[in-house]
Amino acid sequence: MHVPDGFIDAPVSVAAGVFAVGAVAVSLRGARRELDERTAPLAGLVAAFIFAVQMLNFPVAAGTSGHLMGGALAAILVGPYTAVLCLSVVLLLQGIFFADGGLTALGVNITVMGVVTVVVAYGVFRLLTGLLPRSRRSATASAFVAALVSVPASAAAFTLLYWIGGTTDIPIGKVFTAMVGVHVLIGIGEAVITALTVGAVLAVRPDLVHGVQGSLAAPLKLRVDGELVDAPAATRDPEPAPAHRSTRGFWITGLASAFLLAGFVSFYASANPDGLERVAGDQGFDEKAEEHGAADSPLADYGVGDIENARLSGGLAGVIGVSATVVVGTGVFWVVRRRKEEPGDAPRDRDRENA
Repeated sequence: MHVPDGFIDAPVSVAAGVFAVGAVAVSLRGARRELDERTAPLAGLVAAFIFAVQMLNFPVAAGTSGHLMGGALAAILVGPYTAVLCLSVVLLLQGIFFADGGLTALGVNITVMGVVTVVVAYGVFRLLTGLLPRSRRSATASAFVAALVSVPASAAAFTLLYWIGGTTDIPIGKVFTAMVGVHVLIGIGEAVITALTVGAVLAVRPDLVHGVQGSLAAPLKLRVDGELVDAPAATRDPEPAPAHRSTRGFWITGLASAFLLAGFVSFYASANPDGLERVAGDQGFDEKAEEHGAADSPLADYGVGDIENARLSGGLAGVIGVSATVVVGTGVFWVVRRRKEEPGDAPRDRDRENA
């Protein structure tokens, strides 16, 4: 659901841009608490994986397709603040280099696809994991529902922005019904992809899933007079400290999967218009779309301009996109993590100066 230039008027686009900048600023601060030496490179990997999977449009109805938004997946794996940064990096690179999502609509896209999906999905996920039994199966099911809900929520957010600043005068009720209806179907695909990915990571490295840290192990129970009660803290065995396990193998496997998806599997993606494009065409506001400012980019429309072979062109563009996303994303998250250490370093520096 990449919003192009021309759908939303300038004042609302500017307002959405200001909101997106504020959300990114807040996320930069919040991500310092979520990132450490292990999760910083993994956050870059999550961004690259989302970039790759977003190239895989899947059919959802006659003549309509959808693709992963990734807000739920990122929030559950690396935390909500870091997730907003992941989506912002992906959307920025897509807009500048691949002409996907308008440049003046970048704030709209970050707000709708990044902030809304992350906030809604993570809220639903935490609510469900707090109510359901503490298990990997429950966490996977919670991820499914969270992703499913986040997509129509994003569609509703776009409809709200279009109601306020749409460039055509059409009944907003029709836009809302069409957008939410088709994105419920897209949400099913998002939910399946998210649940499968989260479930796979939980199976091999549950310690790397931010959303379930400290919540999978159920408290010790004792049977007293035929009833189960929580064991007193003094009688509980202390939890063993998790062994430091290298993430190198996991990172390499994840990056290889992203390259495979973007470089090869993407060739078989559905060519049908996505949900927003289909609704815009049906409701008649697609004519307001403006030519993309990066339409002359050598990577526009996910192809390398000088290569005539469509399979090779698209695959190479996907590989370039994944590479750029993992480099930029990892760099951003390393900087954020290093700034996390500065407040703790400052007192020691002052003590040395006073000595």
